[in-house]
Amino acid sequence: METTIIGVVAGLVALLAMVLKTRIHIFPAMIITALIIGLLAGMTPNDLTAALTSGFGGTLSSIGLIIGFGVMMGACFEVSGAAKRMARTFIKLFGKGREDIALGFTGVLVSIPVFCDSAYVLLQSLVRAISQNIGKSMVGLGATLAIGLLITHAMVPPTPGPVGVAALLGVDLGSYMVWGLIVSIPMMLGTIFYTRRVGEKYYRVPAENGEWITEPTLFKGVKEMSADEEAKLPSNFLSFAPILLPIALILIRTLVGGPAEGQDPTLLHHTIDLVGHPVIAVGIGLLIALYGLTSKMPREEVIQSMEAGVSSTGIILLVTGAGGAMGAVLRASGAGDVIAESIAATGLPPILVPLAIASLLRLAQGSATVAMITAATITAPMVAGLGLEPVFVALACAVGSIGFSHFNDSYFHVVTRTLGVDDTKAQMEIWCVTAMIAWAIGATMVTALNLMFGSAGTLFDVVIPVATLAGLLLWVKKQGAEAPAVPAKA
Repeated sequence: METTIIGVVAGLVALLAMVLKTRIHIFPAMIITALIIGLLAGMTPNDLTAALTSGFGGTLSSIGLIIGFGVMMGACFEVSGAAKRMARTFIKLFGKGREDIALGFTGVLVSIPVFCDSAYVLLQSLVRAISQNIGKSMVGLGATLAIGLLITHAMVPPTPGPVGVAALLGVDLGSYMVWGLIVSIPMMLGTIFYTRRVGEKYYRVPAENGEWITEPTLFKGVKEMSADEEAKLPSNFLSFAPILLPIALILIRTLVGGPAEGQDPTLLHHTIDLVGHPVIAVGIGLLIALYGLTSKMPREEVIQSMEAGVSSTGIILLVTGAGGAMGAVLRASGAGDVIAESIAATGLPPILVPLAIASLLRLAQGSATVAMITAATITAPMVAGLGLEPVFVALACAVGSIGFSHFNDSYFHVVTRTLGVDDTKAQMEIWCVTAMIAWAIGATMVTALNLMFGSAGTLFDVVIPVATLAGLLLWVKKQGAEAPAVPAKA
């Protein structure tokens, strides 16, 4: 038992050292970590390599197609203008004065199939146009859109991170989608009170000459998108169908389930089981996007966009597969059971383990996808021993990867720079605090859900996230009492 614990500790220390202090990428670093853990735990070379290869291949066999289809679908959204159509629909739905809420919901929906970085860049022109038209600070609007995109990028399949976490933890994708959306929407809405305040503090509206208007009194307004420009966007039906139909099919399959005990499956059962399988459902969404959204576009442009998207997912597949390999070694070596017993003996609320691991990894290396997949990898072998529900562990891994976004996160720079903010303090107030508020709300919700519905919840599960949220709220209140500062021109 002692050598197993030593192996795990040595492996994790080596992982952090390799990621932070060397030029080794996270993919080989995870494989090396698995080797260290397995060897120090006393596994034979044959058993160790067998666990590595079976864990790697088994994980990718269940998620590779979903990720590929999802990325191609996202490319169709980018080139067709469907994301802009959804945003304008939400703005009309929520009405004047609630444009930030509309953009937040746009982010929540669009980032289900589209990478948040790409979606944010894609929608920036719309945020800019709204800000210019109504005089509302682009900082507040952009931060709300950005956090909405990040939340479902981390929380809701078929983006690669959640799909990988679900595969590693054995979570049903339909169930994960439902819980992920339940947690995601309050997380987004809960940040709006802050993004509005910080938008007023750092008032910035883009002027037609390329400068920034930093005083509300100087705003004079510009014209809206022309009717001809809006007419070129896809219809609402075609824009929403590729996302909503696969979600509906997967949920129907989850809710209907199999035939009653003792009965043979009917044709209806077989049909629902087929079209509701995540691979087939996302594939159907891709076909709708291809033949609906991009049917009038040049084939070469569409193919090029999809290939560019697929090429960017290669490393995600490798990291996810490495997570499966590392998890297989933890299980085969018995390290997962040993760690679970050790944690149970400390009295630490179990649901905080995946949350803390993902949060620390997010802080250390910046990638939300790597943070949640690594946390799921480490936690998976402990789930049964800790008596946790896998779906809440998956949510905890996802929520942990949302907070602590700072300078080592590429999305941090994408968001702050496109908002014309280059002052470090302002960047952290605008984005880091927004992400931390979303993290605290999500952590509170996940621990509360685990308390109510999980098999191992305790009242102590909510203490740390609630205390964190309370501290953030007090900080926000203090900041709101300060006089708004005018940033320098970008």
